[in-house]
Amino acid sequence: MAHTAGESMATQDWSRSELGPPEDWPPALRLTLDIMLNTPLPMLLMWGRQQVMLYNQAYAISAGSASASPPGGAIPVVPPAPWSWNPQAIEQCWAGQSLVFPRQALKLWRDGRVLETNFDLHYTPVRDAGGAVAGILCALAPASAPAVPAASAGRLRILVVEDNQDAQYLVCEMLRAFGHEVSAVANGEAALELLAGAPFDVLFSDVSLPGMSGVELARVALQRQPRLRIVFASGYSASLTSHLDFPAVSMQKPYDIEQLQQVLHNLG
Repeated sequence: MAHTAGESMATQDWSRSELGPPEDWPPALRLTLDIMLNTPLPMLLMWGRQQVMLYNQAYAISAGSASASPPGGAIPVVPPAPWSWNPQAIEQCWAGQSLVFPRQALKLWRDGRVLETNFDLHYTPVRDAGGAVAGILCALAPASAPAVPAASAGRLRILVVEDNQDAQYLVCEMLRAFGHEVSAVANGEAALELLAGAPFDVLFSDVSLPGMSGVELARVALQRQPRLRIVFASGYSASLTSHLDFPAVSMQKPYDIEQLQQVLHNLG
C-alpha cells in the first residue's frame, strides 16, 4: 500500500524496496524522502538512473493509486504522468536544472477512467554529497489558473529562431501548448533553410542572433514568403524595432504565457 504522508521513515516497510534498509541510504535520499512523506502536496521522487520511484500518499490519492504496491520500486512500463509527459524536461533536470511548468494538463487514472487534471509542476534536482544529481523531486501543486486554451486564430505554423536553448525550449513548449505546429533553430541562416523548404505563418525571432540579426532575417524571409507575420522577442526596448520598413510585433523579454497568447490572437 502507499505510505501515508506524515509517517516517519522508521515506520515504513522497505522490505520490497530496491533501496535496501534506510540506514544504508545516502543523507540526500533520507532528507528528501522525509520531506516528501511529511507534506500534504502530491510528490514523487525518481532516485538514480535505475529509476527507483517513490511517492507520498497525497500523490497516490491524486493518481487514483492509493491501494498500489508501496513506493520504492522501479518505474513501471507505463511511467507516471509527471515523468512521461515531457522526457526532455526530465533530462534537463538530470543535467541540474530546476524547472516549473504552470497549468500543465496530466492524464490520471481515477474511478476506472482517465481524467485530465491541471497542475503546476515543479521539478527539482536532488544532489548527493559530491554535488552530482542523484534524483529528481517532482511536486504537483494546484494549477495557478485555468489551462490556457489554444489560440483562437487557429493552428499556426511557427518558426522560432532563438539562440538561447533554454529560452527556445520554453517558448516552443508554450506555443505547442496553444496547439500550434512549431519548428525551432538557433540562427538566421538555419531559419532561411527551413523557409526555403516549407511555408510558415509566423516567424518568431530574437532580435540579437549570432551572425544575421533577427531584423535582417525577417527582411529576407518576407521577400521569400510575403504573407509571413513577424514577431520579435528581445530583452531590449521595443524602440529597436519601432522604425522598421515592414510590419512586425515586438515583445520585450521576459514575457508571460498570457502575453504570448494575446499576441498570437491579435495576429489572427
